[in-house]
Amino acid sequence: MIHFLREKRWFLITLAIQAVMLVAPVPEGVSPEGWRVLIMTAGATILFVTEPIPLPAVALLIILGQVFLLGLDSSLVASSLMKDSVLFIMGSLMLAVALVKQKLDKRLALLIVSITGSNTYNIAFGISIFSGLLASFIGEHTVAAMMLPVALSLLQLATDDENRRRALAVLLLFSISYACAMAGIGTPSGGARNAIMIDYLRDFFYSADDPATHQFRVSYFKWMVYAYPVFLIQLPLMHLILRRTFRTEITDLGPAVEQLKAQVRSEGGLTGRHYLAIALFLFTLIGWVGFSSKVGMGTVAILGATLFLVTGLVRWQDINTGVNWGVVLLYAAAISLGVQMRDTGAAAWVAGLFMNGLAPLGMDRGIGLLAAVMLLTTLLTNTMSNGAAVAVLGPIVLSIAMGTGSNPLAVGMVTAMSSAFAYFTVIGTPASTIVHSSGYLRPSDFMKVGWRMALMSFAVMLLASKLYWPLVGLPLVRP
Repeated sequence: MIHFLREKRWFLITLAIQAVMLVAPVPEGVSPEGWRVLIMTAGATILFVTEPIPLPAVALLIILGQVFLLGLDSSLVASSLMKDSVLFIMGSLMLAVALVKQKLDKRLALLIVSITGSNTYNIAFGISIFSGLLASFIGEHTVAAMMLPVALSLLQLATDDENRRRALAVLLLFSISYACAMAGIGTPSGGARNAIMIDYLRDFFYSADDPATHQFRVSYFKWMVYAYPVFLIQLPLMHLILRRTFRTEITDLGPAVEQLKAQVRSEGGLTGRHYLAIALFLFTLIGWVGFSSKVGMGTVAILGATLFLVTGLVRWQDINTGVNWGVVLLYAAAISLGVQMRDTGAAAWVAGLFMNGLAPLGMDRGIGLLAAVMLLTTLLTNTMSNGAAVAVLGPIVLSIAMGTGSNPLAVGMVTAMSSAFAYFTVIGTPASTIVHSSGYLRPSDFMKVGWRMALMSFAVMLLASKLYWPLVGLPLVRP
């Protein structure tokens, strides 16, 4: 019993906090329904951070809370769970399993070194470029899982000295994880957070009958115009920071490269399955860019995953065991809760409190507001997944934008993009968790370089929103 209470203490503390909030008088300015939504949101946030119970269980509690606390019809709650962004997340996870199954890691490593040469820092930069370009389209968790064996292959071939190998590992592994995190902002398919924000913008502001609201229906290409240059600017700056923070004695990987070439030659050339897998990925990418605004990103992702199954490139057993279905449920429930925050007025009430605190600091509009939203999102995303952070903050920051005359699209973009600034913790991003699983990285390594990365990303994001976005039709003030 003592062990159980200790293990579940944060769950019990959460229930106690919610019980106190539930019996307390409803604050002025918020409806009873909105207050109950905030009670659910507070509890979900604490459980997201502390994880005393499995996160899918948190999702189930959110669903149950909407029925029992809010009195919503169960069919209505069920219908709110399945949006295009949820289909996209599900399809992307299925595609990730299908792509990793093709085992192209050593060939990708050979392609990188054939371009960069054998210089260690050039290879690290090449790994960052390849990781970033891929992650911007197919998601960071997929690319991190694909690129980790690439780095480990080079590490094993580079040296037998564990100390020298760890110094090299820190450089190569951070080149993967940080590039993946930064690249995830580049396109809507780069991460669940982007799809979630696109759904919020459409649900909150878009109306087919009002042409003035059509700006809030963000297409795949439109998102890329706003976000991709921000990622491209950060990539070389990230490499410079890593190069100065983590120096290695191994400056040439020539012997390792020669061994890698021998291993690839022994495995033979690319097969028809490899070419078919590449073709299906390109087909899915074209679908996202060209047709997602008509049929939805989720539909395209599901189509791509289905084609991998139909062609036999991956088995359903692989998909079923490789996909974390709890993640799909978690995002679905979080998005559904976000909709209730909007509908009950809870998001607007919290936004008002937030703005009252920012006004004396002069950060209640313009670039000051974006900086405040960026800081809030960064703090939250380092304690929970970036998708969950955007799902929780989305309704609040969009309500702030409406209340201050700011452009909701700009505020929403900043929220989604700054959710990638989870540089300080192992659990901040899926890519960081994946590379940490190699055993070479320590939590202190993340703190050592994380603050430098955060300052750089903050500066690039603020400059882009101030100087670049207005030039491409995204003003900070609502038109």
